[in-house]
Amino acid sequence: MFETELLRSFVAVAELQGFTRAAEHLHLTQSTVSAQIRRLEAQAGRPLLRRSTRSVALTEAGETLLGYARSILRLNQDARASLSESSLAGRIRIGASEDVAGSGLPEVLRRFGAQHPAVRIEVEVGIATSLFQSLDGGRLDLILCSRCRGDGRGWTLWREPLAWAVAGDAGPLPDPIPLAFFPDPCPYREAALAALAGARRPWRIAYVSPSVAGVRAAALAGLAATPLPLSAVGPGLRVVGPEDGLPPLPEAEFVVCTAAEDPSEPARALADTLRLSAGRLGRWDELSPA
Repeated sequence: MFETELLRSFVAVAELQGFTRAAEHLHLTQSTVSAQIRRLEAQAGRPLLRRSTRSVALTEAGETLLGYARSILRLNQDARASLSESSLAGRIRIGASEDVAGSGLPEVLRRFGAQHPAVRIEVEVGIATSLFQSLDGGRLDLILCSRCRGDGRGWTLWREPLAWAVAGDAGPLPDPIPLAFFPDPCPYREAALAALAGARRPWRIAYVSPSVAGVRAAALAGLAATPLPLSAVGPGLRVVGPEDGLPPLPEAEFVVCTAAEDPSEPARALADTLRLSAGRLGRWDELSPA
């Protein structure tokens, strides 16, 4: 049986991509975290991390264990909350990008609220760039959103490729290619236009919507192509790429960030819950059909 203390350090190293940041987050020394990872690897019987002077990456065994570790820690957290009266109280102002708010987030917040009934949760849904500005301005305590490039802040929940999506029965793409986007500023929009500029592919903006359902509807109707996380390309849409004259797109990184290095206890507890619930948060099948 794996020790939860070791699993907690392993998850922190994996998500924060380094021993130093993991140690700071866990309020431990770097040598302690390193020793815990060695103990966990001894228990697992195989290496879990590939270390270099600049980065830390998961091995195949590490990728497998990460999902189980999150589930074990989440169940342990749920059990503790069920057996003891929560002392958390106060308000948490959450910002969520629309592409995350419509997936598994409501269920995770419902569970957190049931465990901590004295915590008042307020959610603002918006564009990732604006949410980071509100976080920096002290108007939000925590944000959950996606980005295509970042400054290293926060904890990575998961990554996945961006893909060009068009109607399943769409023919050859015209010039200039019609596009459906979220309003500016938007990381998907920025990444897509940069890729098109690099490929010298003419384009025009044909459809703008603040919702995933809206841009998916435009693509489903054959009005435009739109960049979406690969797992969000649902029924009725197909992925197109270089063979269709469209450039490859970067990965989208889904992150949770708190407002300060020393956030409030409710915000810290919710951030931990979101990190341990990454598998549920990425369930795009819960999006409303277009």
